[in-house]
Amino acid sequence: MHTSIATVCLSGTLEEKLQAAASAGFDGVEIFTQDLVVSPTSPDQIRRRAQDAGLSLDLYQPFRNGVELEAHAFQDSLRRLNRTGELMNQLGTDTLLVCSNVASSAVADDALVAEQLHQLGEVAQEHGIRLAYEALAWGTHVNTHDHAHQLVMDADHPAVGTCLDSFHILSRGSDPADIAEMDPQKLFFVQLADAPLMHLDVLSWSRHHRVFPGEGDFDLVNLMSHLVRSGYSGPVSLEIFNDSFRQADVHRTAVDGLRSLRWLEDQTRRTLAGEMHDGAVRDRVELQALPEASAPSDWDFVELRTTSLGHTTRLLHRLGFRLGGHHRSKDVQVWLQGPVRVVVSEAGHSTRREPHVDPRARSEHQAVAEVSGLGFHVEDPAAAFARAVELGSTPVPREQLPGEVTLHGVYAPDGTEIFFGTGCADGLPEWLSEFGVEEDPLGAGDLITGIDHVNVAQKWQHYDEDVLFYTSALGLTSTPAQEVPGPSGLVRSQVMCSPDQTIQLPLNLAPTAAEQGSFVGVAYPEHIALASTDVREVARRAHRRGLKFLGIPENYYQDLITRFDLDAQTVDELRELNLLYDRDDHGDFLHFYTRTLGDVFMEVVERRGYTGFGAEDAPVRLAAQYRLQQSHQG
Repeated sequence: MHTSIATVCLSGTLEEKLQAAASAGFDGVEIFTQDLVVSPTSPDQIRRRAQDAGLSLDLYQPFRNGVELEAHAFQDSLRRLNRTGELMNQLGTDTLLVCSNVASSAVADDALVAEQLHQLGEVAQEHGIRLAYEALAWGTHVNTHDHAHQLVMDADHPAVGTCLDSFHILSRGSDPADIAEMDPQKLFFVQLADAPLMHLDVLSWSRHHRVFPGEGDFDLVNLMSHLVRSGYSGPVSLEIFNDSFRQADVHRTAVDGLRSLRWLEDQTRRTLAGEMHDGAVRDRVELQALPEASAPSDWDFVELRTTSLGHTTRLLHRLGFRLGGHHRSKDVQVWLQGPVRVVVSEAGHSTRREPHVDPRARSEHQAVAEVSGLGFHVEDPAAAFARAVELGSTPVPREQLPGEVTLHGVYAPDGTEIFFGTGCADGLPEWLSEFGVEEDPLGAGDLITGIDHVNVAQKWQHYDEDVLFYTSALGLTSTPAQEVPGPSGLVRSQVMCSPDQTIQLPLNLAPTAAEQGSFVGVAYPEHIALASTDVREVARRAHRRGLKFLGIPENYYQDLITRFDLDAQTVDELRELNLLYDRDDHGDFLHFYTRTLGDVFMEVVERRGYTGFGAEDAPVRLAAQYRLQQSHQG
């Protein structure tokens, strides 16, 4: 499949955009008019630069309000097209995007529009270029893909074809099934964009909220399947208007874009596997498959990286963990409880974020610690690693001495190290032997029974990117996003889950103001939620060992009585142990929070059929963390 990306998707200059697209591995680009107009580089030089980078220039766009015009206005359209054709000859691109008219003066006469498209086609043919006519979803009279395609067919000119844009099709709720029956020779170009479902006027929705395939709610696999059935063999290009993308790093956005196309290509191939095998699909687009990889079946480990080893290991000890051992060749420890393995590595500085405070004056609350790595059990680690790398992920460099276990790892877009391993029959992964752990580490006093979930904080620039990464590389699926109020704004939370719900990974987007410093250190700290069947006893043991719980206000407990009609004795016990309580249709939920340790804290949860994540309690936690942070700053 020939992959392309519109320069409007990317930040930076036109020259930087070409370099980023080539570096990411795209086959070609669409040149957006404004990017060329503001560039000091001539069209001929742009052509040579693209050729040197191995990029084809697949489309020049847009040619606006060129049809559906009164006679005098149409003459000017012909003039503009002549000039544009000359420019495209210098640029070395042969396809021009022609948009349907959005002006109130647009003429609603299909016969006239078809005739004007034919006349434009005559001019285009003189310059050796083609016109790809696109129905904008907010077009005055032509705003659906089937209407635009019928006009193209009526124009009956070899230089006039259709451009299909997934956003314009799916934002209007149109059924793309008819694409399968379209003449592929009259389909000149295809543009793809995903988007979250929103109640918003379609123009604003399009201009600000498009995302890459797999990052929104549109069924692009279905649309692509119909496109392949038609026999289309041209470029498949990304056209994304998104405020965040235009401000993010150009290279990582390009990598994310190609990842989305490779994932979509693989998903489409799988959907059409039976039809392709039976020869029912006119397979003119060669759909490449990604390496087969199953979703994670369990947690292998969580890694904490810390600049204060003492504070971090004391927190683990107070929660009931015990030191399993030190790695034989690296400055790393492993702490164990039940089936949970927490790897602790010491670093001189924070690797995923800048330290928030002066290291010379850190209290336990301020000690920098972060969730630096997540290990997952998968059926085939090598295949999972290969799939992630083919999707543009960067491998994690790891020193390995002879005899040590090979750990396959890649970086998630937010910098978290993701490792793929396999479980063993006796429950012990091979790498534990490098810490001197040779037998089942389960202890009689273990009250932690597993990892319930790991909550990972995201910056606004990378939120959609991480959703796509965990979807495409790990095979997780996303739940609908929720918003939680906090002292510095709303926090958006979206949970990524494995098919059996064993892996649950909430991704949380912190408020922009928090990243600017209004909630320094705990804008939305990450946390590891540990599962237990007796959270009360975990809390009592932790209290005896000196754990500092996150303080919960009295008003919260008074509200519990109102919300759930709990008896006084139960509420007194919750208050004494700093426990929080929630209930849903499936059961009860008890949990407590530790204080933050740099950018991370621990939560211990007891589920009694409950399926949520304590969203009602999250604002209480955020406010308590905020007050604690403010007291330390004061």
